[in-house]
Amino acid sequence: MTSRHNGPSLPAGKLPLPLLSELLAELPTHSPRLLVGPSVGEDAAVIDFARGDDRVLVVKSDPITFATDEIGYYAVNICVNDLAVTGATPRFYLPTLLLPAGDTNEEQVRSIYRQIGAACADLNIDVAGGHSEITHAVNQPVVAGTLLGEAPRNGFVTSGGGRPGDVMLMVGVAPVEGTSLLAREMRDTLLAKGWSADDLAVAAGFLHDPGISVLAPARTVLKAGGITSMHDPTEGGIATGLAEMALAAGTGLEVDLDAVPIPDVSQRLCDAFGLDPLGLIASGALLATVRSAQAEAVISRCREQGWQAAVIGRLTDDGGLRAYQDGRRVDFPTFAADELTKLFA
Repeated sequence: MTSRHNGPSLPAGKLPLPLLSELLAELPTHSPRLLVGPSVGEDAAVIDFARGDDRVLVVKSDPITFATDEIGYYAVNICVNDLAVTGATPRFYLPTLLLPAGDTNEEQVRSIYRQIGAACADLNIDVAGGHSEITHAVNQPVVAGTLLGEAPRNGFVTSGGGRPGDVMLMVGVAPVEGTSLLAREMRDTLLAKGWSADDLAVAAGFLHDPGISVLAPARTVLKAGGITSMHDPTEGGIATGLAEMALAAGTGLEVDLDAVPIPDVSQRLCDAFGLDPLGLIASGALLATVRSAQAEAVISRCREQGWQAAVIGRLTDDGGLRAYQDGRRVDFPTFAADELTKLFA
C-alpha cells in the first residue's frame, strides 16, 4: 500500500526503530539542562529545571490508543510506569481527551474523568490541567497524557545505563496489558470461540491483578541496589523492550526466551488469535539490568514482596542480539508493530 504522499505506508504502532532514531537525532536538544532527552528506549525526559535543587524534573507523554474499557485508568498508569523506571515520584498529570464525534455521550465522558480522577487519587497525583475535545479525527476515545514528577538529582535511572556483564532481570510476567486488552476488547469473539466467562474474567482482571503498574516493583529493586537501568516494555512487547534497552545502552544482548514467564491464560489468548506473546503490549512487567553480583539479592527482595522475578539474559560487548530457546540458538524475535495491531488491520 502506498500513502498519499511518497513511499509505502508505515504499519500501525511505533515508528520503526531506525527511522525513529534518525528523526530524534535531528531534533533540537542543545540545552545543558536537558539531562536525558529524546532517544530510542528512554522512557522519560529528565530536566535540570531548578539549578541548585537536589531534585530534577522528570516528564513523560503517552497516549492510549488500544483500550476503550477503563481507558482513564490505563492512561494514568502507563505514564506512571515511565516515570517509575527512572526512579521518579509522579506529581502532576495533564490529560488530553479526543472523543469521536457522533459516538460520544455525556456519561462516557464522565466515566473517563472518574477513571482518571480515581487513578490519580490512588497515587497522590494532582491533575494540573489538560484538554478535552470531541472531534471527527478519531473513531474511538484516545487519551494522551503528560505526567510530571521529580527524582533525586544523583539518583535517577535511564534505560541505557546497562553495561556488558550486567544481567537482565524481569520482574512480573508477560504480557499483562495484552492479556487484559484481548479479554476486554475481544470478549464477544472469544465467547463465540468457546471461552468461558470465568476464564475471560480472570484474563480481563490482569489489568489490576497482577496489574499493569510497575511503580512498586521499580521502587523495590532500586532500594535493593545494583540496578544500572530500568525499562517499561509496552508496544512491541518484551522482545521490543529488550532490544530497546540494548540499543539505548550501546551493547549486545543475549536472552533465554524460555526464562520469560508467560501465564497459561496469556498463551492461550495469543494462540486464539495467532499472536506471539513476546510481541504483545507488555505493561505490567519490569525490565532491569543489575550488576551480576547483586542479582540474587534483588530477586530475593522482589520475591519477598510477592513478585515473580528471574534473570532472563545478560548484556554483551559485541553489539548483537542473540536469543536461545530449548537450549539452542534461534532468531531474536522482532516485531515491526505490536501484535495487537493484527486484530485491527
